[in-house]
Amino acid sequence: MAGITDPRPPLPEWILECYDRLCTQACQPDIGEDSVPLIDYDDAVTILSSDAELALEQRDVEHALTRLLERGYFYEVEDELRVTSPEEQC
Repeated sequence: MAGITDPRPPLPEWILECYDRLCTQACQPDIGEDSVPLIDYDDAVTILSSDAELALEQRDVEHALTRLLERGYFYEVEDELRVTSPEEQC
């Protein structure tokens, strides 16, 4: 996530829209109080690829997920994308 001191430009709006869509689909696991919302990587690809409003090609979906991971919006554990700070982001 680009903070105030982050010299990188902010993510494009379409990638942030992908993030919002995935957050609405992320589920809260039942394990422990510290559990964070998560979504399976393949499910994330399917959700974004099939969203008619976004109308993304496969490579665009993969690019969006890569950028979200690189910026820390998600972190990946065993093919699951977990929301980094759900109380602030989703």
